[in-house]
Amino acid sequence: MPVIDISRTLKPGTAVWPGDTHYLLTKLLKIDAGDSVNLTTIHMSAHTGSHIDAPLHFSDAGPSIEALDLAVFWGKVQVVSVDKQSGPLNPNDFASYDLSLAPRVLVRSSASSLDQSVFPSAFVYPSLELADMLGKLGIILYGTDTPSVDPEDSKTLEGHKALNQNGISILEWLNLGGAEDGLYELVALPLKIAGGDGSPVRAALRYIP
Repeated sequence: MPVIDISRTLKPGTAVWPGDTHYLLTKLLKIDAGDSVNLTTIHMSAHTGSHIDAPLHFSDAGPSIEALDLAVFWGKVQVVSVDKQSGPLNPNDFASYDLSLAPRVLVRSSASSLDQSVFPSAFVYPSLELADMLGKLGIILYGTDTPSVDPEDSKTLEGHKALNQNGISILEWLNLGGAEDGLYELVALPLKIAGGDGSPVRAALRYIP
């Protein structure tokens, strides 16, 4: 089955959270300049592009990225779409889906259609009621094409905390424009960063017939 890349491309101009570190790739060595190899250094936030939030991101008591169970980020997933453009997503926004079909869910919104250099002025995020419902269904991963599971002006990060309290890991800022609704195999593994509060991922789907 073909592999669908659902990662955002890391390049100059890639949108970042307001005030966060902008992506920069610096060429240290160049073959065309007489060096034996091409060698680059990357400077960026751990939350640039498609990435996983470790619980340490929103709680000093939470585990860091290298301690997370990799099995959560590899396995059966359901892609679902929402029409809502912004604000909290509630259980009734998914009334037409059976969210129990897979232990992971990826939510596609209008954010997937935005240019990757544009930070959305508003976006959708899970309500506390949705987080509780997903927890009761046994969901272990919530993925989204938005930059956060909380609104931009949130200082308390209630969405992050509610998902975590329900045993649900967080995968943010995917590009789901090329993935139709349905069941897939997901792989989106974090880097093994000691003490890291997050990690970029190369996320991909493979369709399950």
